[in-house]
Amino acid sequence: MPAPPPGSDSDTVGLRNETNLWRTRIVGLDQRMPVLNGRMLRYVNLDNAASTPPLRSVVEAVNSFLPYYSSVHRGAGFKSRVSTAAYDEAHDTIAAFVGADRSRNTVIFGKNTTEAINKLAYRFPVADTSVVLSTEMEHHSNDLPWRARARVVRARVTDTGQLDEDDVDRLLAAYGRRVALLTVSGASNVTGLVQPIHRLARKAHAVGAKILVDAAQLAPHRRIDVKPDDDPEHLDYVAMSAHKMYAPFGTGALIGDRETFLNGAPEYQGGGTVEIVSADDVHWAELPDREEAGTPNVIGAVAMAAAAKALMAADMAGITRHESALTTYALERLRSLPAVTVYGPSDLGGGDRVGVIAFNLRGVHHALVAAILAYEAGIGVRSGCFCAQPYVMRLLQITRSDQARWHREYLAGDRSQKPGMVRISLGAYNVREDIDGLVAMLQRIAANQYEGRYIEGPEHGNYRAAGDTGALVRCV
Repeated sequence: MPAPPPGSDSDTVGLRNETNLWRTRIVGLDQRMPVLNGRMLRYVNLDNAASTPPLRSVVEAVNSFLPYYSSVHRGAGFKSRVSTAAYDEAHDTIAAFVGADRSRNTVIFGKNTTEAINKLAYRFPVADTSVVLSTEMEHHSNDLPWRARARVVRARVTDTGQLDEDDVDRLLAAYGRRVALLTVSGASNVTGLVQPIHRLARKAHAVGAKILVDAAQLAPHRRIDVKPDDDPEHLDYVAMSAHKMYAPFGTGALIGDRETFLNGAPEYQGGGTVEIVSADDVHWAELPDREEAGTPNVIGAVAMAAAAKALMAADMAGITRHESALTTYALERLRSLPAVTVYGPSDLGGGDRVGVIAFNLRGVHHALVAAILAYEAGIGVRSGCFCAQPYVMRLLQITRSDQARWHREYLAGDRSQKPGMVRISLGAYNVREDIDGLVAMLQRIAANQYEGRYIEGPEHGNYRAAGDTGALVRCV
């Protein structure tokens, strides 16, 4: 029998079944939470870009491993040998997750993407005259670490937030061989826009530069293939966080060229990083040990590996199809509300972006919208600038003089006027009903039909419901 065409009833049923399977895999998905009027509602998590809930298979892997947990690499005991094998295997699994050749690339575990990029910024060879080429859409973690190492030049984004590739070309032509590194987010944590990372890699390599992909927002949603090291579209470095890929146990990973980390001393030095130490000399350990100082987070590595295995086994293409369809649906529903402004290109659907959507509701502060959604509908979203202030300012079209004004107010202790947006972000387990509940509540807020009275704290810029002392949260 021929396969049904996309969009047919059979295709929809298949997608729904696939989604339901993911919903059975998530811990805490049907957890009920108290809302303002005393009811208990199923919590709807639309804040996956910040952190995802754990997969059951990840928790099971951790629980199975815990009885055998011990120190790694130098212990003679059975548990130590088991832990060492599990930890070493986790490196192999993460390399396989992105298709990296372990003979030429290393996998270094750390706390998260932020630490991974900071490590690379410390270890990456940068000459005094070198330039790091970045973009205006980067998360602070892929911007600030480079400022101390080199002159950073940023490719522009358009008014709707898309990377201006013509400007990338212009900057590459202008700086040529001075460009040491092109660093770019695989997918924006504000608009969800997916970058043409392999095309950008080819452009960077043409002038002798390397490329780093901040894959924190890409890894849970799209298959990543770094490609062979001699391929012009090879991704030289990839950084990612386990807590954004259904394994919130405090681990991230940096995957990249071994040669980068074989020259010079690591930034953290001490236990585990050395082979020989005398009063006058030191010989550093092999990779990745020399870059993983101290006792590592073995449990976190086991968890991240379990998540990577689950994502590889689950068919990333299926996850992408589901999330793309749901993102398109969310964009259509939000754009149907006259009071809502959605940021990002209006002509791009879910296929060109991961499920991250930023918006504002006319006349209502972004932090107040987030508070009402949480207190009255049990919907978790995020508001603010999402650690990407320059990008958000660009999208909001806030002038430099207005930015300077709120900077002064903010630093003086009044954070109430800080610009920002509301952000929803989708995971593989989210469904249309989650979007429908969000839209229904936004309609109520726009019509001033919400129930509570909310108090703004100018010292932090957030809102809380009147009478909320936080006692209930602290008792959970």
